[in-house]
Amino acid sequence: METVYFAGGCLWGVQAFMKTLPGVTFTEAGRANGTTTTLDGDYDGYAECVKTEFDPSVVSMRELMDYFFEIIDPYSVNKQGEDVGEKYRTGVYSKNEAHLIEAKAFITARPDADRIVVEVLPLTNYVRSAEEHQDRLTRCPDDYCHIPEALLTKYK
Repeated sequence: METVYFAGGCLWGVQAFMKTLPGVTFTEAGRANGTTTTLDGDYDGYAECVKTEFDPSVVSMRELMDYFFEIIDPYSVNKQGEDVGEKYRTGVYSKNEAHLIEAKAFITARPDADRIVVEVLPLTNYVRSAEEHQDRLTRCPDDYCHIPEALLTKYK
């Protein structure tokens, strides 16, 4: 199994979507690349993200990028849907350099690459979100989500 972290606005919808993908074996709501080690206080530079474990024999990093781009607006800075602020920025984070190379190559190969504002960075810090945020849309399906319902169920 390999692990990559996707930030695509509110993590509730991103986690609900990622869980439906072939080859994804585990997801966890969290925060990436902030400056603290706890959930106390402000976000301190963190992006809301979903830790995504996947089986590379079933789904490639390139395929995960394809899926990810279905649920984000890659041109929007610090905003996805009604969620606004630095913590809602889009990004791909990993400790595996190959993941970052593949993510950058995916973006560079697109004809709109010069307009894309998705961060692709090494994971420097990760904090698991509180239990109330784990699988939130499964437990509370009527909560707000910027991802259309059709996409949340497309790969189930």
